[in-house]
Amino acid sequence: MDILTRAVEAINGVVWGPLMLILLLGVGIYLQVGLKLLPVRKLGMGFSLLWQGRDPKPKQDVAKSATKDDEGEISPFNALMTALSATIGTGNIAGVATAIALGGPGAVFWMWITALVGMATKFSEAVLAVRYRETDSTGFHVGGPMFYIKNGLGKKWMWLGVLFAFFGAVAAFGIGNTVQSNSVADAMESTFGVPHWLTGVVIMVLAGAVILGGIKRIAKVAGKLVPLMGVAYILAGLIVLVINADQIGEAFRLIFYYAFNPIAAAGGFAGAAVMAAIRFGVARGIFSNEAGLGSAPIAHAAARTKNPVRQGLIAMLGTFIDTIMVCTITALVILTSDIWVQGEQGASLTALSFDAALPGFGNQIVAVALAIFAFTTILGWSFYGEKCFQFLFGTRSIMLYRVIFVLAIPLGAIAQLGFIWLMADTFNAMMAIPNLIALALLSPVVFKLARDYFNGKDVLPGEELDHDQPGNDK
Repeated sequence: MDILTRAVEAINGVVWGPLMLILLLGVGIYLQVGLKLLPVRKLGMGFSLLWQGRDPKPKQDVAKSATKDDEGEISPFNALMTALSATIGTGNIAGVATAIALGGPGAVFWMWITALVGMATKFSEAVLAVRYRETDSTGFHVGGPMFYIKNGLGKKWMWLGVLFAFFGAVAAFGIGNTVQSNSVADAMESTFGVPHWLTGVVIMVLAGAVILGGIKRIAKVAGKLVPLMGVAYILAGLIVLVINADQIGEAFRLIFYYAFNPIAAAGGFAGAAVMAAIRFGVARGIFSNEAGLGSAPIAHAAARTKNPVRQGLIAMLGTFIDTIMVCTITALVILTSDIWVQGEQGASLTALSFDAALPGFGNQIVAVALAIFAFTTILGWSFYGEKCFQFLFGTRSIMLYRVIFVLAIPLGAIAQLGFIWLMADTFNAMMAIPNLIALALLSPVVFKLARDYFNGKDVLPGEELDHDQPGNDK
């Protein structure tokens, strides 16, 4: 096990080295500039489209409400909720705390920067996902980096799509499965005394009931749970910030000052260099909002829309909501308490910070939030991994992947957290590399589609492009 851990650590050091930081931020900045800051300028329009893209009310005749833009399995709103279900998870609670514990308060600033450039990345991913999606042999829409590589870059780049699909299918067991169940099991035991194995079994049963029903059931559950829990967590965080109002100004000062200056050791805090703030801020920011990983466009490809730009405007909200809103709440709660200088890390740091302002039940709020966030993350990532597996092995392999994915949940709950986090972090980066290469090469397509849309020109839907049907679905 020690040999394996050292090997993964060596790989992690390479894939999360300076080259990856430059690639992630560089591609994001390039896309943001190429789009002329469109994701920032059109943020309000994105929220408006999101509200319009909800499922029709039960009493409303779906057939009558359908338009020529309706083609897909889930509503644009639920596509974003499915993507958010996979992104709002342990990264927002444990990931933010880890970034601060290892990189200092300045890491929060670099999380924000990652999110701002990541909005352009997420917009571009969703545009390409809808543009180049296909319909599989069961009649469902499938898309994502492997498909926009295949259909956008051509057969000579197929190997890159295969690499992404492989990394995605495997990474889902880390970032979207074992990391989540392990974090919940840890929180449940420390807060309520529930054994790890029992937490794992309960999550397995609940998640299995949803996952085995496919994307429509996943989207339906995510569309209810994600908004409810997201708003509840933000409200709880705001209550803490009202209590700690006199420390908010100092918290912001620490974030901006230590983003560019090293921070000395204090109490149980080991101190951190500026490079550590950048590294952990970017790494945990990406772990949380997944901009550049290529995961979210897999969900957006299933949206009921034919307009890639409209879905892109909705998709970019995922990064804003996840990092600028939810992660910032967590960070400010931590930095307005004095717990972070005592050497605590991970979810326990967030729990103790909440409990310092809300004694007796602050840690319980975090435990419940973590459990629900992690549960929805498992749902979202099961779909991502399934589509990657389907790309590699065909439609008939879907149920096999779902069963294996569900069975892995309790195993993650009883495993060692350190190695699981390390593996998840490593495969995150390995997923991002093929996706970022494809985004850079296909950026002219994104720029043209966005320009045409806002100039009032027709944007050709992906279904009308001349795609070859996937060989594994023939």
